[in-house]
Amino acid sequence: MRPADTRHKLSRRQLLSSATGLGAAALLPRNASAQQPPEASNELGLPARPYGFRSPFEKDVVRLVDSGSGRTPLQDLQGIITPSALHYEILHFGMPIINPAHHELLIDGLVERPLIFTMKDLERMPAVSRIHFLECAGNSWREQVGNPGNTPEESHGLLSCTEWTGVPLAVLLEQTGLKPSARWILAEGADVGRLARSLPVEKALDDIIVAYAQNGEALRPEQGYPVRLIVPGWEGNVNVKWLHRLEVLDQPAMTAWETGHYTDLLPSGKARQFTFVMEAKSVIVRPAGGQRLDGSGVYELTGLAWSGRGKISGVEVTVDGGRSWQKAELQEPIHTKAFTRFRWTWNWSGVETTIASRCTDETGYRQPTREQIIAARGLNATDHYNGIKWWRVRTDGQITHA
Repeated sequence: MRPADTRHKLSRRQLLSSATGLGAAALLPRNASAQQPPEASNELGLPARPYGFRSPFEKDVVRLVDSGSGRTPLQDLQGIITPSALHYEILHFGMPIINPAHHELLIDGLVERPLIFTMKDLERMPAVSRIHFLECAGNSWREQVGNPGNTPEESHGLLSCTEWTGVPLAVLLEQTGLKPSARWILAEGADVGRLARSLPVEKALDDIIVAYAQNGEALRPEQGYPVRLIVPGWEGNVNVKWLHRLEVLDQPAMTAWETGHYTDLLPSGKARQFTFVMEAKSVIVRPAGGQRLDGSGVYELTGLAWSGRGKISGVEVTVDGGRSWQKAELQEPIHTKAFTRFRWTWNWSGVETTIASRCTDETGYRQPTREQIIAARGLNATDHYNGIKWWRVRTDGQITHA
């Protein structure tokens, strides 16, 4: 049986007008001409609550968790904003519970005026709110070693995108003043392990946020309450949580987190260090692994694309194993260093095939294949993997990793 011809992209209007003829009438609302209106409730509803809650019918939308991490269920979400309660988390030393009334942020080292900021000090300053993704450097590492995740959550779930609110780090550094020899900043958390990472001053003066709010409310404890760094586009580990000290240095501190961990071992035996940027990457989240198509017909492919270098400029999808690629529709809004949702209308004929997406960012960088990454880095550099993700669609509609 020959593969389905996928060269023709259906518009949304065509999708609605042709769905019945394509055997996908189940995708459309039923004809209500001979039906009675749905019955409404005859009971008084629940009263207002001090803090909102979700419907009990949404109880299956939860994170996949183990002792030290929680993954975002990307396949169950809409739009580009990850709810705070579903944001991925990595807890190297557990979750500290910190009283904001007693928490302070010290900035010292190579500064003209060492200063201590209380949470009230930070909240009095002019705030910014920006939408950015956060991605663990080890996200998708199993794809690299040939043990791919079965669902979008398993393969890409150490990844989320939310609105962050706080004070630009550049504003705080302006108050302390930087000495001429200042080149790096060591950010340290107040967790029991004192996780600390070195960041270049140039990035600190560019777009780093000292954030105390997420999606319109205070940070959650697992996200660094009461204050954390947001380092747009860079690996998750440098976005230090429970932030309590920024030490300005003339060179990187060479902590264990940037020497023994978060480096990329190459075939030569050398390791890439300070490979901060999370490069352009995408994944189809519906239809995807762990899901099933209800027979041949018209379906909408949707997924997410992001890049640590800026905005997503384009996404292509293939539904014939890579023989041809089609331009997907990008859904507004499109922010820099944030999720961009893409969509494409697909008429599946019922034959077995593999589907995937690849994205390009505004710098012209295009998402590579797994083979290209292995050729450049070998198999030991498992962090920062951004290869194309393939899903196999079987004739019974079942979808698995490929």
